[in-house]
Amino acid sequence: MTTGTSTGTGAATQPDIYSPDVYAVAPPHEAFAELRRTEPVYFQEMDGEPGYWAVLRHADVVHVAREPVLFSASEGGVVLENLDPVNLEMMRNMLLAMDPPRHVDYRRPLSPSFKARVIGKLEDRIRTICREIMDRAAGQGDVEFVHEVTAHLPSQVIGELMGLPREDWPTIHHLAEMQTSGQDADLVAENSDYIAASGQQASIDMAMYAIGFATRRRAEAPREDLTTLILESDFGGHPMSDIDFGSFFVQLVTAGNDTTKTMLSSGLHALLTHPDQLAELRADPSLIGGAVEEILRWANPLHYFRRTASADTAIRGVPIKAGDKVAMYYTSANRDEAVFNDPQRFDIHRSPNPHLSFGIAEHYCLGVHLARLEGRVFFEELLATFPTIELTGAPVRTRSNLNNALKRLPVRLSR
Repeated sequence: MTTGTSTGTGAATQPDIYSPDVYAVAPPHEAFAELRRTEPVYFQEMDGEPGYWAVLRHADVVHVAREPVLFSASEGGVVLENLDPVNLEMMRNMLLAMDPPRHVDYRRPLSPSFKARVIGKLEDRIRTICREIMDRAAGQGDVEFVHEVTAHLPSQVIGELMGLPREDWPTIHHLAEMQTSGQDADLVAENSDYIAASGQQASIDMAMYAIGFATRRRAEAPREDLTTLILESDFGGHPMSDIDFGSFFVQLVTAGNDTTKTMLSSGLHALLTHPDQLAELRADPSLIGGAVEEILRWANPLHYFRRTASADTAIRGVPIKAGDKVAMYYTSANRDEAVFNDPQRFDIHRSPNPHLSFGIAEHYCLGVHLARLEGRVFFEELLATFPTIELTGAPVRTRSNLNNALKRLPVRLSR
């Protein structure tokens, strides 16, 4: 696959790892591999605004993640494109874009609810939801797996955890998808209410929903759900305002919905294209936990997160100036030859598997145990329900340089 163009003299240009068009075909793994070898801290130009430093080696991504003051998530947000002031301020109220000490103040009250032993108590409920999803899918036979199967699990789990009205779940899920798919014209066109800036508009719409939801919930009796926990907790010496709740809600719901949907659909595609390993999982379901980890490494849901340098520094000897954009590329780090043997190979037996799909250090994913539980239980129930699963058409990828996702996966599910 070619990721660059050629000049009139025949010399190849530098690879383009920014354009969403590149990722609509496939992640540029060959380009990443070559850059890890030749320019592991690579400057990528952008049209209309300053470019960024792409950090491509596993060790360097870890270094950036472990220096949250030097490499700020809040200064410029976590996406490559510079946001307008309103959207940047809203992003700064999301946990993923907070710097110390504010990040710790907001994360600490929620952490106990996401510990492994607490999340483990949800297994029976998640298994029930998965079986209901499989029963509905069995009645259809031929399905578009992304939206007709995988989307239902995170929507329902997050809806129940947050105490959202059931009738609002489809709308919330749709807004979550629109927020992360604004670079894909097809997904935008499917909803005429959204225009080119659909991702930002969806964030605003979801935040406005959450503000109204918080106002209603404050007038009701407390419940045993995450919404009550958030509204009643102390965050750095003060409660969370309804406006702050709106931004916070956008991250929790979007992360819970879209990335899990992506993990499940990309995971099935990986298994269908490696039938020998799919057969191993059917023969020994105890291997599914390890398979989920390899799915997360091999088809990580997010390509990158951005940071902004707060002072002059250097990465691998490359000078980085204060104010420069720095992108931690998980899609590259997860296939770093210095860390993973035969990194381009999908291998459900891979161990150890220190992938960075959940991040590391300060911003390590709060929902890691929930995502792993959903992945394991979903695939256990999927494989137990359907002895035969076949592709019925070509998968179609989302056009996005941020989200490593499928938007269509046509399959036939046979009992």
